[in-house]
Amino acid sequence: MTVRVRFAPSPTGFLHVGGVRTALYNWLFARHHGGVTVLRIEDTDTERETEGAIEQIQRSLDWLGLDFDESPRTGGPHGPYLQSERAETYQAAVDQLLEQGLAYRCYQTPEELEAARTAARHTDDPAAPTRLHRDLTSEQISRFEGEGRPAIIRFRTPLEGETVVEDLVRGRIAFEHRLLGDTVLMRGGGAPTYQLANPLDDMAMGITHVIRGEDLLPSTPRQKLLIEALGGRFPTTAHLSMILGPDKKRLSKRHGAASVEEFREQGYLPHALVNFLALLGWSWDGETEIMSIDELIERFSLERVNPAPAVFDHQKLAWMNGAYLRELAVDDYAAGLDAHLIDAASPLAGNPRLGELVPMVQEKLGAFGEFDALAGSLLVDREPDPVAWDKLKADENAPKVLDATITMLGAISAFSPEAIEGSLRSICDLLDLKPKHAFTPIRIAITGSTVAPGLYESIAFLGRDESLARLQRARAAV
Repeated sequence: MTVRVRFAPSPTGFLHVGGVRTALYNWLFARHHGGVTVLRIEDTDTERETEGAIEQIQRSLDWLGLDFDESPRTGGPHGPYLQSERAETYQAAVDQLLEQGLAYRCYQTPEELEAARTAARHTDDPAAPTRLHRDLTSEQISRFEGEGRPAIIRFRTPLEGETVVEDLVRGRIAFEHRLLGDTVLMRGGGAPTYQLANPLDDMAMGITHVIRGEDLLPSTPRQKLLIEALGGRFPTTAHLSMILGPDKKRLSKRHGAASVEEFREQGYLPHALVNFLALLGWSWDGETEIMSIDELIERFSLERVNPAPAVFDHQKLAWMNGAYLRELAVDDYAAGLDAHLIDAASPLAGNPRLGELVPMVQEKLGAFGEFDALAGSLLVDREPDPVAWDKLKADENAPKVLDATITMLGAISAFSPEAIEGSLRSICDLLDLKPKHAFTPIRIAITGSTVAPGLYESIAFLGRDESLARLQRARAAV
């Protein structure tokens, strides 16, 4: 059997880390088994669709290196891969189910359904409201249609027994039929629901394994019943845990970046993000953390996926991304940094001296997006940080430190980091100041910030004339 998996996002929002992890686990599983990956866009909910979301989903997957064998863009033998183009398939299935008596027309108004649900809430049959039109007489049907009531299509769920699912992550799960209720397959007007379109597409596309979030677990017995009613074989399932923030609540914008685009904009490397997301609920040996894409493919298995919720730790991601950055060759680092600056439309992009700064920042940055704040002032002379500048003006040691620094640096013959360090340390001895107290006003004068690359290297990078000009400007301010 050839493994066939699918990632089926809805374009109702931009792709977030939970969706990316689902896509990644599907992709790794298929690549590990030499299988086929399918990207299917579930775009039947047109009212909630976000403009540009389909393009963003594909763009994000491309950036992460998750290539899909069949998709709306690449095509394939089981297309179309946009649900909005598969309406005839859904209608044909509904017609078949109606003809076989496995589905029926329901004429409940939303108000009637809600009232029935309220009445049944504290009974031992809370799903009963979904079955109120299950056995209408022909006279009742004629009356409802005469009133012009639109009909939805419900699946006739068995009233007894249970559906059992052997989930690869969660084990054996049994669902009692009477608690499932009669699932809505098609809305009034003929729009298919998720519970209809999703399993039908899985069946039509030959999907062997459904790997998705645990929030969709309640859909599983309904979809299994539907596929089996149509003579199909339900795929093997693996339901992944939720991703939580550090406060153990569902990950959201309040925890920081949540969409793939945001991480790209912040300057994270795609393979670092992939490595990090792979470990949100799966591990190889409980210890190994840095793994290449090839290693992830070789080692990945659903048996090692943990059903417990995973916690998204931004600090750990920054550490991991920094580890990847530190492994880059200087030229590759400079090229990646410049590409990030170009994407960000930064005035620092394309600077011919960018590569010279790599040895000064490579050990310090957790992501390319931190570069501007750390070292951008060395490439472009700009207004200093107001907080840092106020700190400089309030420093009682600043005037004498800056005077001594201007004198010392002006007298150095070889303007190298080593010579600069010797001169600055002599200022400490001359003024009887600790380096922390002597170097802070110098750093602010040179970089306009309290956070910067190495002080000696920064001064050497700027050169004598520019360094002295910045020191003199700062001296005039204090």
